[in-house]
Amino acid sequence: MAQKYSEIEAPGVIFDTDILIWYFRGNERAGSFLARVPHRERAISSLTIMELIQGCRNKQEIRNLKYFIRENVARTLYPSESCCHRAISLLEQHSSSHGLRIVDSLIAASALEEGYSLASGNLKHYNIVSGLKLISFKP
Repeated sequence: MAQKYSEIEAPGVIFDTDILIWYFRGNERAGSFLARVPHRERAISSLTIMELIQGCRNKQEIRNLKYFIRENVARTLYPSESCCHRAISLLEQHSSSHGLRIVDSLIAASALEEGYSLASGNLKHYNIVSGLKLISFKP
């Protein structure tokens, strides 16, 4: 079950790609949501960066994205070998039954490995992952 940021005890929060997409589209709630988390606790997955780059239409948007990350995110998480093993296990458990996808399994595994919370507006992607601390975002 998802909780509010203030109810979570974790060293940091990983922001799922959807929140950042809402932010870049100018959604004020996404901006406020990000601002409530202290800079030192903000993290994103390298996979989120890749997904965001895929959505960029030109080099200037990529530069803007990189600037945003540099200024607004304290830590970028890269999947380790143990993270990948955990993601594989999550896929084995949940891909057929719940449609868990590769990138979502790696992002969830990163949160679990680091002890971080995961903030997302797509909780259906993550609700099935046992032990994952979720923070709900509603655009």
